[in-house]
Amino acid sequence: MNAPSAVTRIRRAYTRAKSAAGGTWHARISLHGGPVVADRDNELVKGYSIQKLFVAAAVLTRVPLERRIRLREEDILGGSGLYHLQPAVGDDLTAAGVLTAMLLVSDNTAVRLCGRLVPAAEVNETLAALGFERTRVEPTPDPARFYLGDTTPRETHDLLTRLAAGTLLSRAGTAFMLNVLRSPSGYHDGIRHDLSGPARRSVATKHGADHDAGGAARHEAGIMFAENETPALVYSLFTTALPAPDDYGPTHPAAKAHAALGRILRKSC
Repeated sequence: MNAPSAVTRIRRAYTRAKSAAGGTWHARISLHGGPVVADRDNELVKGYSIQKLFVAAAVLTRVPLERRIRLREEDILGGSGLYHLQPAVGDDLTAAGVLTAMLLVSDNTAVRLCGRLVPAAEVNETLAALGFERTRVEPTPDPARFYLGDTTPRETHDLLTRLAAGTLLSRAGTAFMLNVLRSPSGYHDGIRHDLSGPARRSVATKHGADHDAGGAARHEAGIMFAENETPALVYSLFTTALPAPDDYGPTHPAAKAHAALGRILRKSC
């Protein structure tokens, strides 16, 4: 009997992951540019911290990495990140440093700093100019403040595909963003969890997690690179209506499902 193809293995692994975790899944996965999974992938969902990919793209389109901004007390926001852990503020930060904190450790304060660099209306104008028709941040009365808003798995997949191809941002912006997303200091509780150190470094990934009245949301999206450093696979996984809203670790059913899926995705590249 012939071994199943990579496409078949991925589809089966996705079905198993979806069944094991429960909840409502929206996803898009491609291998070598060809679609493998398209599951309700054009439906709007709350992006949570996945939206930070789009915010970073907007900032990198409009602001040089060396631009400086002062960290103020009123910028501090709790939750994920590192700036809220500081007992003192007043740091003179570069845009590069702010974006690194936002993409690597999903820093929420960094989102507010990005809003000061590129106001909400300009973020949305930039996303539209980049060709994203449905992904938007949600403005507030303060032009420099916004909620992260909505996206679709398809547009998130498109962003990552274009980022990997070098057609989304400048060469410097592309290299910077991929370098941060591939860092071994980033998120490891999902797709990367059961991968070796070298395999983890071949994955550029971003996660998003929160909960609302409908249950927990656990999202992850990224790019896997082959041994020759060409982008081989892009995944965009959004799952809502999940149990265990207070479990943000690798023990959450969705995180475990992502880890199991990650092994199969890696073997398929």
